[in-house]
Formats: sequence, C-alpha cells, structure tokens
Amino acid sequence: MMRNALSCLAALLLAACSGTSGPIIDTKGVDMTQYRQDLAECESYATQVSTGSAVGKGAVGGAAVGAAVGAIAGGDAAKGAGIGAVTGGAQSARISDREKADVVRNCLRGRGYRVLN
Repeated sequence: MMRNALSCLAALLLAACSGTSGPIIDTKGVDMTQYRQDLAECESYATQVSTGSAVGKGAVGGAAVGAAVGAIAGGDAAKGAGIGAVTGGAQSARISDREKADVVRNCLRGRGYRVLN
C-alpha cells in the first residue's frame, strides 16, 4: 500500500511540473515594463480561482468512487478510497491550474496583448 501511495505522490508531483510556465505573447511592439505590470495584475486576478476547495471536493468524490469500485470488485474498499482520493484531488488541481491560466490569458487579451498559447 505504501508503494502505491508513493507512486501516486510521484505522479502528482510530476504532473504539477508539466506545462508552460506562463502565457506566451507576441512581443513585437510591446513595452515589456508595462507587460510585466499587466501580467502581475492579471496573475493576481487568477488567485481568486479557488484551488483548495476544488482539490478537497475532488479528493472526497474520488474517495467515494474508489471505495465503491474497490468494494464492488471484491477488493479493499479502503485502498480504493485512498487511490481515488489522490486521483480525484490531482485531477481537480489540474483543472484549477488550467482555469487560473485561462484567467491570465483572457486578462492579457483584454488588455490588448496577442497571446499565442
């Protein structure tokens, strides 16, 4: 069981490191000082996306599904709940991160930047 938990934790950490570090913009004709200020403001708006509660809800939902599947399959419901909780929490974290990135990109587009990603 410990090996499974460590494998799930490693996968979660690797997933958190994937992806781009931020928006990519066309910098032609852009005042980079103003861009950095706008980016900081847009990133502050993105902090309003509620990551903690989303991860908690995903973990609870995943635990419930994992326990049910584990019990139905004749296996260990507790083990299924643990795996489901990690999986559900990780999925919710990825969704929240994508939502934050969308907020930043939309904010920058609203300020006139050509966002490429």
